[in-house]
Amino acid sequence: MNKAKVMFDPMQIIGFLILIAITFIMLSPLWFMVSTALKTTKEMLTFPPTWIPKTFAFSNFKTLFTNQDLKFGQQYTNSFIVAGLSVIGTAISSSLVAFGFSRYNTRLKSLFFMLLLSTMMLPYPAIMIPQFLLFRQLGLHDSLLPLILPAFFGSAYMIFLLRQFFYSLPNELFDAGRIDGCSEFRLFWNLTLPLSGPALATVSIFTFIWSWNDLLAPVLYLDSQEHFTLPIGMAAMLSSKFRIAPWNLLMAASILSVLPIITLFTFAQKRFVEGIVLTGIK
Repeated sequence: MNKAKVMFDPMQIIGFLILIAITFIMLSPLWFMVSTALKTTKEMLTFPPTWIPKTFAFSNFKTLFTNQDLKFGQQYTNSFIVAGLSVIGTAISSSLVAFGFSRYNTRLKSLFFMLLLSTMMLPYPAIMIPQFLLFRQLGLHDSLLPLILPAFFGSAYMIFLLRQFFYSLPNELFDAGRIDGCSEFRLFWNLTLPLSGPALATVSIFTFIWSWNDLLAPVLYLDSQEHFTLPIGMAAMLSSKFRIAPWNLLMAASILSVLPIITLFTFAQKRFVEGIVLTGIK
């Protein structure tokens, strides 16, 4: 038997080498973050900086939770509370509105939907001051509620995404449910939601990431350190209370802040990609 000859295309090899070089460049900030998080304060200040710590200071992660001035554990918990409740509120409110837009026909439905989509063109700074004044009049300033309550009133983008997915569900399923005596709410709760796992996963991931990384709203509403979320808490690490900017602690906090997003996307990746594909096709 003649052995098949393997032919190498020079351009293909060059392309792979370029991709490898780009990969190293893209991953270098991540590696530098991990490296800095494991350095002592003395090694952190050395120049030129070292890419591999001489001494691995895992105690930096312990310091984040034991240093009473940082209150990192409380801020971590606050971020989980805000992000988790925002996911629940957005999923419930947006899916209810999307179900109405996709399953009921009225004369003004198109007009209302156009008005809803038009709100996506409004940047957050345009409504920031009126919203701030509203929550201050309600006595909710310096609490987590202003960061959570807006999620329970729907999101225009999430409503649009879910509406497109709900349109893909066959009408025969809903007709059969009505014949069997299902109420409209049961059609939504027992029929629509169980079939909308990919779309709801997409909504949950987007909402969690946006809420988890939000800095502007916490800066606007929160004054007390015990109410800080991670973004504003990490920004406060660079305040004047530290004689030297604790970049090693800040990088350690950055690693811990990224872990929930990576974990969420890892477990929901299949549903997330499926939701994006199915919604985009429809």
